[in-house]
Amino acid sequence: MDFLKEDRVVEVLHQRCAGIDVHKKTVVVCVNIGGRSEVRTFGTTTKQLLAMLDWLLEQKVATVAMESTGVYWKPVWNILEASECQPMLVNAHHIKQVPGRKTDVKDAEWIAQLLRLGLLRASNVPGRGQRELQELVVFRRSLVQERARTVNRAQKVLEGANIKACSVVTDITGKSGMAILEALCKGETDASKMANLAVGRLVSKREQLEEALEGRMSLHQQFMLKVLLESLKASNQQIDQVDKEIEARLRPFAKEIELLDQIPGIATQGAQDILSIIGADMSRYPSARHLASWLQLCPGNNRSADKQLRGKKRRGAPLGKVIMVQLAWPAIRTKGSYYEALFKRLSARRGSKRAALAVAHSMVIAIYNILSKRVPYAELGGGFHDQINKEKVARNCVRRLHRLGYNVTLSEPPPLDLAS
Repeated sequence: MDFLKEDRVVEVLHQRCAGIDVHKKTVVVCVNIGGRSEVRTFGTTTKQLLAMLDWLLEQKVATVAMESTGVYWKPVWNILEASECQPMLVNAHHIKQVPGRKTDVKDAEWIAQLLRLGLLRASNVPGRGQRELQELVVFRRSLVQERARTVNRAQKVLEGANIKACSVVTDITGKSGMAILEALCKGETDASKMANLAVGRLVSKREQLEEALEGRMSLHQQFMLKVLLESLKASNQQIDQVDKEIEARLRPFAKEIELLDQIPGIATQGAQDILSIIGADMSRYPSARHLASWLQLCPGNNRSADKQLRGKKRRGAPLGKVIMVQLAWPAIRTKGSYYEALFKRLSARRGSKRAALAVAHSMVIAIYNILSKRVPYAELGGGFHDQINKEKVARNCVRRLHRLGYNVTLSEPPPLDLAS
């Protein structure tokens, strides 16, 4: 790698820069000034990081690059983003060290050299406000997942007690289900009294519910169910608190949420999740395809000898891909929508999972255009693909009818009489 030391071969873009090799307890910093390197090691406490910043400012370093190592880059980023130094977060996969030369000092020197020559590409790191919103959304998702695990544990306890309420009650955490769980925790054993707690549509299933609530609950199962019910109530309260905090932070983006809510499959919470990941400013992304690529919703480029080979998935925002695929499924189930037709068109030959990924990709394209142009969503309809090449669709339909033994003659429909 001697060519990296020759300024005559590769143009130098940063005369004063630094590379940081980040770890949990230490950070190794290499300052590169005019091709000369100086390396120091600092701790990761706030005091040590401030000392690192003072040294970088003393050396008049303008740009700093570091690897995205787990969550350990965040304390360093918090210190650098408020200073005169311009931080740059880079993908560790793009700057792998040469085999046989793997040390912390070598890594820091290698990052500094690549940064000096402009061979590093910065990752997309949103501002502090969006990062805080994203952490809240991730926290809400973890609370919802923990709540689901608690509900599953409660259902297992009921099954162990010969109580088949979950076979009759669609949602055990609804108003009727919670009232029945409260009665079971208090030691109630009369199935008729518990069945009378049903409200709404469950009243029509009272006889089935009374039969399902006949069980043999022991004291230890009653104790476990009580603990799980308290945990479930606490989870509901925590989720409500986080929801209010997210709504308060997204109040300035009410217009964007209203626009995204028009897309099939995306409700208010889905719009909140999307804005926490990609933000409301689409100028950060060169195009809709760049946004889809960053969200891991398209394969990588792998074309050789004029042949398109199977490309590996892109590296980017994995949470964005999960959120968009989850939102794609309700969009697919929207009757008469463009996404339903797109899914049926692709799933026959590509499978349901790849077709759902394609629907998510199409939704990202729509989201980008809606947020960048501030226009409402326009539904293309389920017959959009048929209108692209009507003659071809007609020929295929006639050919299929001929194979079934029918003779078909096509004719143009008469014009509509608008006066009548």
